[in-house]
Amino acid sequence: MGSTGPPKGCTSSISSIYYNLCDLTTVWGIVVEAVAAAGVVTSFVLFIILMASLPFVTDKKRKAMVALQAGILAFTLGLFGLTFAFIVGRYSTSCAARRFLFGVLFSGCLSSLMMHGLWLALLQRGRMPKCWMFCLGALALWMVEVIINTEWLITTVVRSPPGGDFAPDLSCSFTNLDFVMALIYVMVLLVAVVVMSVPVVIHKQKQWRQDGAFILVTGLLSLAIWVTWIVMYLYGNQVVGSPSWDDPTLAIALVSNAWVFLVFYSIPELHLLTKQDQDQEPLDDGDHVYPARSLVYDNILKEPETRPQNMYIENKAFSMDEPTVSIRPESPYGSYNGQMRSCVYQPTEIALMAKGLTRMDQDVILPRARTPTLNPGSVGSLPRSPVSLPS
Repeated sequence: MGSTGPPKGCTSSISSIYYNLCDLTTVWGIVVEAVAAAGVVTSFVLFIILMASLPFVTDKKRKAMVALQAGILAFTLGLFGLTFAFIVGRYSTSCAARRFLFGVLFSGCLSSLMMHGLWLALLQRGRMPKCWMFCLGALALWMVEVIINTEWLITTVVRSPPGGDFAPDLSCSFTNLDFVMALIYVMVLLVAVVVMSVPVVIHKQKQWRQDGAFILVTGLLSLAIWVTWIVMYLYGNQVVGSPSWDDPTLAIALVSNAWVFLVFYSIPELHLLTKQDQDQEPLDDGDHVYPARSLVYDNILKEPETRPQNMYIENKAFSMDEPTVSIRPESPYGSYNGQMRSCVYQPTEIALMAKGLTRMDQDVILPRARTPTLNPGSVGSLPRSPVSLPS
């Protein structure tokens, strides 16, 4: 009776298909579960950071590849989630998810990587097609695997069993060789990623050589993981005599390859995307770190008489320290002409014309401000002075 009870770490309320998630005697399920959960959180955080940094990216070339990088993060998140389907026991839903999503999610990541490598190769030759063309190319490559897996799933599940009396979990009735053969297209994409990234490593620009190196390292590590799990899945477990390790082999391969996508591609690319603006700003301006501000002040120094109001616009502190620069008529200090108080006001002809006066009127008015002479003969002329004023 004790052998049929739940294992250590699990309760009787948990179904037997979920024992690998809590069984302390077989720790591989708990370890892979923890690593996959950390990968889900990391992928989601990186996706949010990528989307949040998109408005601040000024480099159009790197900004064009953000869509492919976001797609890789989304498919990597799906790979971490699919790992749980290999940890739990086999039943109709988990087996259908394994058969369909394994190749679909990997093909999404690899097709995006391949399009990124193709973009770098074309950029090296001076050609740069539109971003939407690469996105459509990645989508077309991904749809091929979707069609293949859909056809394989429908063909193997819908067909009638030869014996007539068959178990209800028909989707789980596939051999290891069938599972691997259904992933041939994904293997072709993996080899294409490695081959495409080789010429990019010798790119003439250093910043694009780094992108090529990231893609090449990611492809080589993914290729090594695939060779390892295929050998173990087809031959190793049977030779050792532990066919029950088929599911752990696939789960470990999934979580390992997903972390390779994050650590060796997504995180470095996100770092270059956010670092690019800081490196490019001083280079674009040449020797002048603040060219716009220096040009403003140079113009103010060269043209102090024609542009006094710009000093007030650029920095209002100057208008408080030096109020003499404000000579606009609409200013409340319009009556102040900017001269020293000790200077005598000398009316110009323009000022007199603005007041409705002429030069002749000025000649008549100005003598009235003079001190009368003591000549008796001039006394009689004083009463006649108002008569000379214009009516």
